[in-house]
Amino acid sequence: QVQLVESGGGLVQAGGSLRLSCQASGLTFSSYTLGWFRQAPGKEREFVASCSWVSRCTQAEDSVKGRFTISRDNAKNTVYLQMNSLKPEDTAVYYCAARRGSYSARTESEYEHWGHGTQVTVSS
Repeated sequence: QVQLVESGGGLVQAGGSLRLSCQASGLTFSSYTLGWFRQAPGKEREFVASCSWVSRCTQAEDSVKGRFTISRDNAKNTVYLQMNSLKPEDTAVYYCAARRGSYSARTESEYEHWGHGTQVTVSS
């Protein structure tokens, strides 16, 4: 059974940083692309970043460019999202997702497995 468990969320002031982690189990981690999505209150879930098993990583344009960095450690079955210069509009529940293969997908429907999410709240 595949499990994705996010951690590292919390309350931070604008301009601060957080690092989210997603620990995966029940899958061959090195064969999967891992991604981060987020959902703000009243909005649809949106793509943030993804990293294929060959470490081809991509990030959403504009909204997080230059501020968020995705990385993965295949030895630890963990994917990370380093978030710097946080803004109040980054407030959302952040979800980890996994899909088999090396394509760094950007849409929800392309991901097979999801975590339960971790709340990130950025105060102004």
